[in-house]
Amino acid sequence: MGNVSLVDISKRFRLTIDGSEQFVQALDHVSFTVADGEIAMLIGPSGCGKTTALRIAMGLDQATSGQVLVDGREVKGCGHDRGMVFQHAELLPWLSAVDNVKFGLEMKGMRGGELKDTAMRYLDLVGLAGSAQRRPHQLSGGMKQRVGIARALAIDPKVLLMDEPFGALDAQTREAMQAELLDIHARTRKTIVFVTHDLDEAVLLADRVFVMRNGRLQEIIEVPLPRPRGDLGAIRGLSAFAETRYKIWQALHAEAAS
Repeated sequence: MGNVSLVDISKRFRLTIDGSEQFVQALDHVSFTVADGEIAMLIGPSGCGKTTALRIAMGLDQATSGQVLVDGREVKGCGHDRGMVFQHAELLPWLSAVDNVKFGLEMKGMRGGELKDTAMRYLDLVGLAGSAQRRPHQLSGGMKQRVGIARALAIDPKVLLMDEPFGALDAQTREAMQAELLDIHARTRKTIVFVTHDLDEAVLLADRVFVMRNGRLQEIIEVPLPRPRGDLGAIRGLSAFAETRYKIWQALHAEAAS
């Protein structure tokens, strides 16, 4: 396991519009730490900087200023201590499910029998051992996302970064994937930073919800729901669920009003 910190992160984009140079402040001195084994949700309106923060944490984008720390060590660029799951699984279409998982392991330098054994172990973890030889076009949307999660977990990252991984799924598949993620988290205790627009999803999955606005961290809301959270339908009926959801709604509503 590991913890991840964004320390005074700012990100400024330079744009040229009609021959005029303009700057957009995507992130403005954002700082937070996600602890070992914690699930933290980043939520806020489109354009508030959620995905930019996640991409900087992964090393896909470079901050204008500030630091990203994993277990207190500054990281620059991508690394095997972090794994990322995208909104769309981004699988290689010519490879089978197991070969897509093996790809990340090969990039890490794994070879031989250990390579296939490890890939199959993580496919089994996400319930897809029986679909190992299927190619992406033979998989449903939810199955593709499971392969993406298996690929990210197989490299054994300290931190798993997830950018709206269930956003493109239908409602029933999304709920099934939320339950699957909670089960995987219970078994692996990975630190997870998860971007979402969905209030219910934030409360169902998170230990803490980080509300963002205009490139800044506006509020951190604790989720007082015990783990494990086995029956998500029952959790939706708890007063603590409704009260926490309303707190997040108020924070988001205050953003729009300010």
